[in-house]
Formats: sequence, structure tokens, C-alpha cells
Amino acid sequence: MAILSSLLLLLLLLSAAHGAAAPAPDGYTRSDFPRGFVFGAATSAYQYEGAVAEDGRSPSIWDTFTHAGKTPDKSVGDVAADGYHKYKDDVKLMAETNLEAYRFSISWSRLIPNGRGAVNPKGLEYYNNLIDELVKHGIQIHVMLHQLDYPQILDDEYGGWLSTRIVEDFTAFADVCFGEFGDRVSYWTTIDEPNVAAVGSYDTAQIAPGRCSDPFGSTKCTAGDSTVEPYVAAHNMILAHASATRLYRGKYQALQKGVVGINIYTFWTYPLTNSTADIEATKRCRDFMFNWILEPLVFGDYPQVMKKIVGSRLPSFTKVQSEAVKGSVDFIGINHYYTLYVNDSPLQKGVRDFALDMSSAYRGSKTDPPVGKYAPTAIPNDPEGLQLMMLYLKETYGDIPIYVQESGHGSGNDTIDDTDRVEYLKTFIESTLDAIKDGANVKGYFVWSFLDVFEVLSGYKSRYGLYRVDFDNEALPRQARLSACWYSGFLRKNNGTHVQSVLGNAGPHAEQ
Repeated sequence: MAILSSLLLLLLLLSAAHGAAAPAPDGYTRSDFPRGFVFGAATSAYQYEGAVAEDGRSPSIWDTFTHAGKTPDKSVGDVAADGYHKYKDDVKLMAETNLEAYRFSISWSRLIPNGRGAVNPKGLEYYNNLIDELVKHGIQIHVMLHQLDYPQILDDEYGGWLSTRIVEDFTAFADVCFGEFGDRVSYWTTIDEPNVAAVGSYDTAQIAPGRCSDPFGSTKCTAGDSTVEPYVAAHNMILAHASATRLYRGKYQALQKGVVGINIYTFWTYPLTNSTADIEATKRCRDFMFNWILEPLVFGDYPQVMKKIVGSRLPSFTKVQSEAVKGSVDFIGINHYYTLYVNDSPLQKGVRDFALDMSSAYRGSKTDPPVGKYAPTAIPNDPEGLQLMMLYLKETYGDIPIYVQESGHGSGNDTIDDTDRVEYLKTFIESTLDAIKDGANVKGYFVWSFLDVFEVLSGYKSRYGLYRVDFDNEALPRQARLSACWYSGFLRKNNGTHVQSVLGNAGPHAEQ
């Protein structure tokens, strides 16, 4: 069944110096990037923090989802990398790695456990302490308000993103964050990957809250409608983003001087052949995957091809809503990992979900068979695809600043000697520089992830971290991988010995 084009996205998704003046062997140095460009790394709350039942945090949709055994390895994020307790040492490690910026998300369940109303003092204290540590170490702070995670109580009460009621609650949550942390935080991203979140949560059921309808889900669902709910959820995310942005611009931006953007999941697309059908399918894929979210936020409405194909299942914006969402991004954040080849798949009659509406098929390389229900085991790295993606965004949306908020290499191999990840980072960072030279307004590059975390689609089986976390050791020690040492050396601002200090302070027996 062609429905699982979207599953591919999810499986692969949730499946970096000023010192010497001479160019590095890679042909570029840190100083080749424009003034103001930042390099960082990222994590997210549920994947990193752990402490799910401590200090007043309420259950989130991910607690419910994982404890129902819905992850492939049946793992949960109850402890994860234990960032709730280890953040001070982790921030110190970031500084020793010469990290310039850190992107993390805020757990709505930890800050406002009931979804609305009273702020949890312990949750507020944790994020204030984390932010203060980052400020103390001179690390620029980038906050993601919502990364696939919200209080279970809101799902129980009104269905979360399926109800327009969440717009008001999300805006109130954002208001607390802006008000409490905005004196130290200038870079805000409202929502992570609404394009993938809508499909994964409400069509294929691979991520929380795991809703779908036959025959479209990756599992048997007890509730959901895959033909409608992804579009409803994305629509409410767009409205919530615009509402939070409007609040920030009206209440905080003049004083705090910050910016607000949104994040989408991207992958570059090549037509499988030069046929008109495959070229059109590639354009359609981009409209469904990227422009679905960005066109309303820049121009005020959905792509015409989506309106034509999806019809009445696609919510429409009122004139007032269209004006409210239009122009509501100060920057675009992208999470980018790989490239796909696209070919036409004729539009089917009858009941369709998101992927069938898109009527395109994917594959990881020209020689692969079309993707069916599961992702290919490997996709060749294509750093040029990142460059082309950023140039596409510039061509389509003008000079809006772009941040690569996630880019990285996952592996089932738990080795410290991760030469494949080093090569990935070298080439993708070079591709970012090439995009800048070609005129793309790129402002930052963040590695996913700073350290090993609970991966949304693979639990603890796939590792993305610059730092290895020994999940079999109760102390969860951190250990520098070769990629951490390479990144540290690339970012080093003088001829110090930070690479050696990274190795020394995060060796096999380091406990934090």
C-alpha cells in the first residue's frame, strides 16, 4: 500500500576554528561562516530529561504512548539521559566542546502540569536553572516550546491538536515561557515538525498519541480517522503558532528583542526520472510536505494542489485567520537528514490518507525498490541535498532566515570511533557554507543530538549523540565520541586544548 510514504519520513526522522589561520583539511574553517552564524547541538525534553514523575510533572502523551508498549523496542523515556538531574555537568560539557548554542525544548507537562492555569514552581526552577547555566557558560539559548509532547490531560479533555481549544492553551503556555525566560532567551521556535507530527500522530500512529484508522495505521488503532485528522491537527498547529507569535510581537518583542519561528521536517527530493509525471510528483511532494505548513505562514493559505486534491477534508482559513497567520514567522527552522527520489503514483479513487493524497512514491536511491510499509535499511548521504533545500526555501519564501535546527547521523553501532558521523558532519556543514555562498540566509547549524537520548521511533537502539551515554549503567556516564572531538576542534576559538579536555572529562568512567 502506498500509504507508507509518510512512514518513511517518520522512521528516518526519529529513526558539526578560529584557531589556525590555514584552512582545515576539509577546505573550510569556522571563520569562513558569516558573523552571527552559530553552531550548536540539540535535545528535547521527553527524549533527554527523564524524571517523568518527579517534582510535580504530570503525564504527557509520550508517557501514555510508551507505557502502552507502542515503541518498537518497548522502551520508555522515564529516565532517558537523566538531563533533569545532570544538566549542570552536561552544560559544562557543552562549554568544553566549544558549543556556541544549545537548542532544547520545554516540557509543557513539567511547567504547567494541568495544561493550563497554575505554573509548577519546580518546573519553573528547573528551566531557570538550566538557562542560567547556559548563560554562565556563554552558550546562546534556543528554545523549542513544543516538541511532539503535551500534557495527557489535554488529550483526554478535548483531543489535543484535534481541537481549536488548544490554540488558547498553547498561547497561554507560550506566554508563561516568554514572560519567565525571555529576559535571557531571544530565539523561540513554537512547534517542532508540524508536518511530521500531524501525520505520525494522526495518520500512521507511529508517534504519540497514536491515532489512526484502517487500513492506514502502522498498528491497529482504537481511535482515529487517518483521512481527516492529520489536516485538522496541522491546521490547529498553524493557528497556535500564529497566536503565540502575535502575542510575542505585541507583548514582548519590543523589550526582549527576540525572534519567533517554526520548525519543519525537510528532505531534499529528486525526481526518479525526467518524465513529466515524476517531475510533477516531486513538486507535489514538496507542496504536501513543506509548503503545507509554510505557505499559510508566509502567504496566508494552503498550496492550491492540496486544496484541489484534499478538498473539504482540508480545513480552510477564514479571512481573519488568513491575515493572522500570514507573515507570522521571523525565521524557518528545518530538521534535515537525507534525500529521497520521488516518482509519480496515480491518485487513487476512494478513501485516502495523507500519503495517498500526495500520490507520490519514495525511495532512498535510484536503484532501490519503491518504499512500501517500511523504510529502506540505509540511505546514502547527500550533503548537496541540504544546500538545495535551503536554496529552495530562499527561492520560494524570500530572504527569511533559516536555521538548521537538527542534522545528524544515526547508527545502531554504539562505537566511540564514529568516523561515519564525523564524515556526515564535515560534508553537511560544508554544504551549509555552500548554500550561504549561493545566497541562502542561513543563520545556524545544530547537530542532533548533543548526546544519546531516547529516540522517538527507535528507543535506545539508534544513537545520534556526539557523546555516548551508557544506558546499561545506572549512572548514565557520558563519553566523548570521535565526532564530539572533531566538532570541538572545528569550533575551537584559539589554540587551546579543548579536544583533549573533552576526552579527559568525559571518558569511559566519567559519572555525572
